[in-house]
Amino acid sequence: MSAGGAFANSLRVRPEIVALAAADASAWTIRVQAADAWDAVRVRCAPGTPVATIKGAAMAHLLPDVQERDGYVVKLHGADIRNEALSLEAAGGMPASTLCLVSRRRRPLK
Repeated sequence: MSAGGAFANSLRVRPEIVALAAADASAWTIRVQAADAWDAVRVRCAPGTPVATIKGAAMAHLLPDVQERDGYVVKLHGADIRNEALSLEAAGGMPASTLCLVSRRRRPLK
């Protein structure tokens, strides 16, 4: 991973890393942030890890009270990843990518 990618993954994240893959040269470290929680976590995974697996692991850390995972959309570069069965790499992810978890329903401002 480049030095720039390591820096981007360290911005406003929890200190722990969610490990879905062993720490080796083929593993990617990405950042997953939840808009509702104003929080982010680093996830170490293989490029072939399904987006749904990454989403579930990140939600367990960032949004543990949410029971219905289908109520959240995963975004990459501002676009919804509609097929969460795709691997991170097939969905367009790269090392140091940031995935955003956003509620499907708009919430009214008070």
